[in-house]
Amino acid sequence: MLYPFKFKAQLLHKIWGGHTIEKWYDYVPDDYENVGEAWVMSDVQKFPTEVVNGSHAGDTLQDLLEVYMDELVGEKVYDVFGNHFPLLLKFIDAIDDLSIQVHPDDDYALEYENSLGKTEMWYVLPPDEEAAICLGWTQDMNPSLIHSAIQDGTLARYLREYKVHAGDVIYIPAGTIHSTKRNTLVAEIQENSDLTYRLYDYNRVGNDGKMRPLQLDKALQVVNFSSDNSVSPQHITPVPDGAVNLRKTPYFTANLLTPTRVIQRDYAPLDSFVAFMCIKGACQLRALDCENEDGTVSMRCGEAVLVPATLNDIRIEPQGECQLLEIYIEL
Repeated sequence: MLYPFKFKAQLLHKIWGGHTIEKWYDYVPDDYENVGEAWVMSDVQKFPTEVVNGSHAGDTLQDLLEVYMDELVGEKVYDVFGNHFPLLLKFIDAIDDLSIQVHPDDDYALEYENSLGKTEMWYVLPPDEEAAICLGWTQDMNPSLIHSAIQDGTLARYLREYKVHAGDVIYIPAGTIHSTKRNTLVAEIQENSDLTYRLYDYNRVGNDGKMRPLQLDKALQVVNFSSDNSVSPQHITPVPDGAVNLRKTPYFTANLLTPTRVIQRDYAPLDSFVAFMCIKGACQLRALDCENEDGTVSMRCGEAVLVPATLNDIRIEPQGECQLLEIYIEL
């Protein structure tokens, strides 16, 4: 039976991880010193998320796709992606600088990695006062200059650095050099891919006691060397009880919902699933056209719910302050 599916987050220990998102969950492993990422909706084989509500509790997102196919994700989406969910949704909590990195586009990833590429978007959550990100180059670059800067530890000086605040949106097309700085907390919407090519990692040692590997050769094949500054953080002002578009891309559309009362969303015009990430407070979400199964599910900060493409009439009831990211695909 199809109904709104809530998933159990997969928590990932990271050496740069912080101590904020771990407070959202009551099942953090004892041996985790910090939680860097929470994957809240994932079809990635090594970290699949499982349903926690209703008759499909315990099933993975992959299990749902294999049973319901286009009924789950929409006909057009299923025609393009088949039994692979097209998106990965996560939270990132960085108490230290992330590696300086880049992601491949679809063409490169398909040819060399048998994977989708990775275009992504960050929505900044209430951060430390000194939160910042790096995005793009300060000048046109080339492989020789990058190699030299890596060797002398100055690569970060060539990246544009931006102070960021809660409500900022950062769009990161594949091929864009980027990183988060310390004390930065974001919700991330991305293509379903775990491909990251590190160019520089501050000579950090991983959990195995060895230097964390770089993927410089691959990175130099996919990185954009231009200093074009067309992509930069944008601040979004929420609209009470309305939907504010954060970004519309070929890969996903993302909106911000800030319900202060009961609101209703009509998804009949879409031929797509709708995913929700709760980024503040709590709410109840109810599918009014759900049959033969309880269509009501609760959400709180750090949780994600997937509404199948066959359910169109959704009611959202906030429980105090509440904000949601609303995500779907328009093909």
